[in-house]
Amino acid sequence: MPRSPQDLFSELRGQLDQFMPDMARVARDDVEQHVRMAVTSVIDRLDLVTREEFDAQSAVLTRTREKVEALEKRVAALEEQLGRDQQ
Repeated sequence: MPRSPQDLFSELRGQLDQFMPDMARVARDDVEQHVRMAVTSVIDRLDLVTREEFDAQSAVLTRTREKVEALEKRVAALEEQLGRDQQ
């Protein structure tokens, strides 16, 4: 029995519908892979540090700031004492 164009299109559509979810998944996976590669490339070019390194440097900065403040107070006290001794 000869097939009509409608039958052929219907059969073709059924076959495409069968493969479409797989094609969509492959396309999605491909896009996801390219996006991951692009994001990774951008992140690699940034000057980033780990959280542990950031926390360690923050602690060093806090201790340094405390020492500077203590030295500033000591210098002020010595300057005041020097001023009194010179009078």
